[in-house]
Amino acid sequence: MCICVNCTYVDRCNTYHAVETQHQQPHLTDSPDFEPLEPSINVNIRTLDDYIEMEWDVVGCDSFMMEMGKWAKLRPGEAIPT
Repeated sequence: MCICVNCTYVDRCNTYHAVETQHQQPHLTDSPDFEPLEPSINVNIRTLDDYIEMEWDVVGCDSFMMEMGKWAKLRPGEAIPT
């Protein structure tokens, strides 16, 4: 799971914005203004018949600041990305 969902900067972060793009998900903001320090991204690649699926997850970031449930507060009632 992407640590971003519990980060205070999730709605302002350039890296999370890129992850949203890769997952073809709606953006929390159209113009992120926060550049995180040293984000680490795991990319999991799965092949399904003739289809390749890629899942991007931020697993570390020097700018990470815990705010439990931040993403859920911004999108109440929606499923939290996994």
